[in-house]
Amino acid sequence: MFETERMYLRKMTEEDITLYHKWRNDMDVMQSTNPNLDIYHLEETKRFVKHVMLGADTSKSYIIHEKESYAPIGITSLINIDHKNRNAECIIDIGEKDYWGQGYGSEAMTLLLDYAFYEMNLHRVALRVFSFNDKAINLYEKLGFKHEGRARQSLFRSGQWYDVVHMGVLQDEYLNAH
Repeated sequence: MFETERMYLRKMTEEDITLYHKWRNDMDVMQSTNPNLDIYHLEETKRFVKHVMLGADTSKSYIIHEKESYAPIGITSLINIDHKNRNAECIIDIGEKDYWGQGYGSEAMTLLLDYAFYEMNLHRVALRVFSFNDKAINLYEKLGFKHEGRARQSLFRSGQWYDVVHMGVLQDEYLNAH
């Protein structure tokens, strides 16, 4: 369930903190995914991973591995899981830049959404994406996400204001398209 021909997902563990810390402090990686561009100390990352990503029953995080080399290349997560209302938010970061633009994000998101809708029986998965990130927006549209709104000029990057685009996909929309 958690693999394709080229990659697989495995559950994140505390042993992944150093790797995640490297990606979290790479400004090229975080430029298009993290609203709070900042340099984090390792202790801050440890606390964040232990309490938010691993310690909460409202999140599930997976390290993305390239199959041939077993190299970890990124992370994808379901966060803010609301079991009662069958909703969650998803995030993805391809942390290793050598793997950008090769379809790994699309494959990882498909695996995550398959899990969310087929296994967890979620009704809705949402995400937020920065308005300048056209590649990500196109990917999410191809996966069935619909534009649900935007937080106007809520992100400041490189001397300019950008919107944060809210998108979501419903279980029946996703299952009917796949």
